[in-house]
Amino acid sequence: MDIVKDGIDDEFRLVLKLSETDPFFEKKQKLLVAMGFDPNILLCAKSSSTPDQLNDFVDALVRRARLVNFNEIELYFGGDVVNLKDCNSPRNEMEALHSILEAIDKSPSAENYATKNIQQCLREEIILRIANVGKKFEEETVIIKDFSCDKEKSLLDWGVEIGVKTKLDIACVEGAGRGAIAKEDLQVGDIAMEIPVSIVISEELLYESEMFPILEKVDGISEETMLLLWSMKEKYNKNSKFKLYFDSLPDDFQTGLSFGINAVMALDGSLLLEEIMQAKEHLRTQYDELFPALSNYNPNIFPPELYTWEKFLWACELWYSNSMKVIFTDGKLRTCLIPIAGFLNHSICPHIMNYGRIDAKTNSLKFPLSRKCGLGEQCFLSYGNLSSSHLLTFYGFLPKGDNPFDVIPLDFDIAQDEESEFGVSACEWSSHMVRGTWLSKNHEIFYYGLPPSLLDHLRRARNPAWRSNDRTQEILESEIDVLGDLSSTFEGMMEALGDEELEERENESWDVKLTMEFKNLQRRIVSSILTSCNAGCDLLQSELLKLAP
Repeated sequence: MDIVKDGIDDEFRLVLKLSETDPFFEKKQKLLVAMGFDPNILLCAKSSSTPDQLNDFVDALVRRARLVNFNEIELYFGGDVVNLKDCNSPRNEMEALHSILEAIDKSPSAENYATKNIQQCLREEIILRIANVGKKFEEETVIIKDFSCDKEKSLLDWGVEIGVKTKLDIACVEGAGRGAIAKEDLQVGDIAMEIPVSIVISEELLYESEMFPILEKVDGISEETMLLLWSMKEKYNKNSKFKLYFDSLPDDFQTGLSFGINAVMALDGSLLLEEIMQAKEHLRTQYDELFPALSNYNPNIFPPELYTWEKFLWACELWYSNSMKVIFTDGKLRTCLIPIAGFLNHSICPHIMNYGRIDAKTNSLKFPLSRKCGLGEQCFLSYGNLSSSHLLTFYGFLPKGDNPFDVIPLDFDIAQDEESEFGVSACEWSSHMVRGTWLSKNHEIFYYGLPPSLLDHLRRARNPAWRSNDRTQEILESEIDVLGDLSSTFEGMMEALGDEELEERENESWDVKLTMEFKNLQRRIVSSILTSCNAGCDLLQSELLKLAP
């Protein structure tokens, strides 16, 4: 960001540069041009600007920042001018606003009162917009009063005694289990929790153990697997430094990896069935490669009673659902368990988004707030840009609200395509996918709430000479055929999912309930595709009638 004088009026200039190392640099560059932005031109706000003009300036900044901060899925689905006019996802909107806030905060000191005032006004407006995103996607916190959290409280007290700093308490939250609750009003930038490295469970503990010299000789075993085996034994170590942590963990994590036969059978017709079966098969193969061999040769270090398949699966669920990737001061990325931080639950619009790097000055892991969290409100963390199928399989829950990363992959042969009129060539994508069309802002003719690159691919599959969407009879009729092909695909998918089960669920087991909820989500997505295809065909028929003599 630069602040300059033009001789007549003071200007506050800001540019959000698109990094040339961005893997989607060319796609984003084309879209910037399509949006009317010159990638090399600074955006300017004058000291004489009216409030409306400043608001327009911020709107332009945010539109550009959305595109700059797109990840692959957001770019695939939101990569058109109409969708970029509004919030595409909570994650993207928060990242966009924070990138602007960071640019404002890192700007040079203003030269006079006028430019300082612009800077302050812009900062206040961005903070307000961050708060509005939180209000739009906030989740109600209902604390279950009669549920004991004694083990969790003991762990928290232990942590505080040895250096943990926290503005969060632990409680049982309706629909989420254990959760972290704000003890006071927290603002953007506040540190909700700070964990010293001394209580982070990482590979350093493995190196000090008696099992490491044995495990390092095992061909092909990863450090993550070694650490998992270490935790299986440490859980039963009465003298462990981490005894209170292991005591606070549940006996059953209840993830998709623990689904019973009834839940697995209920998944028939869904892609999740294959995902869970492949994951369990992989884990079982991994276990059989290690045991009983390790226990047979080293029974004192790997006692057979501590290394059963059931205990191995429990440890896998622990590491899948509670581990975090952390960059240490030596620059190495390690998979770790973070006592106390594991109480932070996931949300599609989290309070904490940017974490995972050890602060060299304090030798601690900090969890700063990206949006404010009120007293008594549950403080959420982002586990990552994960689909509901992944969260169910490895974490054991489905997120509240519309998850923008709930996509259905499509198996197409990707041919070489030329650039489309939408600014992005279909051939630039190695795969195609769909998601709920209610998430799209563009349901006009030739869009229908569907991904432009997918439609371009289907158009060229029917007509290799296709170039643009002129409203000629030939193009409109071909477009109806494209939507018909897509509709046929998803009619088959809907049939495979079966009818929604309307009977009472209260008496069903936890895993069957989750299965039914997931299949209903899949039905909703598929139904939205079919609705959009039908609505699109109606639009196209109306256009054809206009061409009739």
